[in-house]
Amino acid sequence: MGCKPIKFHNVSPETFNCMKRKLQNAGIHVPPGNRGELSGKGITADFEWDGQSNLTITITEKPFIVSCEVAAMKIKQFVRQCHGS
Repeated sequence: MGCKPIKFHNVSPETFNCMKRKLQNAGIHVPPGNRGELSGKGITADFEWDGQSNLTITITEKPFIVSCEVAAMKIKQFVRQCHGS
């Protein structure tokens, strides 16, 4: 039971790499490269970045008590922390 994809635009390489570092520091496994599966803290998500500006994250598994909206909000916080850094 997945959630609808979360799409981000204007994600620079710096923002993408910053976001990956912050997720890893928070205990989320992030594979190398521009696509793959994030996992940790009970949430699994697929991510795909086009290498220039468009990032799509799709939550594929989450705890029953966590809504898609709450999980998406947490992911968006990581992107916001890195935007413009």
